[in-house]
Amino acid sequence: QVQLVESGGGLVQPGGSLRLSCAASGRAGDILSISTIGWYRQAPGNQRELVASITNGGNKRYAENVKGRFTISRENAWNQYVQMNSLKPEDTALYFCYAQNPNGDYWGQGTQVTVSS
Repeated sequence: QVQLVESGGGLVQPGGSLRLSCAASGRAGDILSISTIGWYRQAPGNQRELVASITNGGNKRYAENVKGRFTISRENAWNQYVQMNSLKPEDTALYFCYAQNPNGDYWGQGTQVTVSS
């Protein structure tokens, strides 16, 4: 089992920046076997959508609407981040950390990001 805890959400003005963090905990073997980790978001009335992901090999994937503004990084097996710059009102959503290993998929509880003046 892997537990994921997000932090760093909040209220920010359009054009501002936020850095979301995701901390993984659980058995070391489960965490070290994570192959892909990333972020999804869900706005009210919308489906959950991929924001960004990164594999063990360092391959990164971004949603088209965040390319050039968001950067995902992974410090180690336990900690990953997404730097969000030039935020727009349409980025407002609940952001979820996600991880995948051979045993399954894991989700955090989410952290709210609100972009508003």
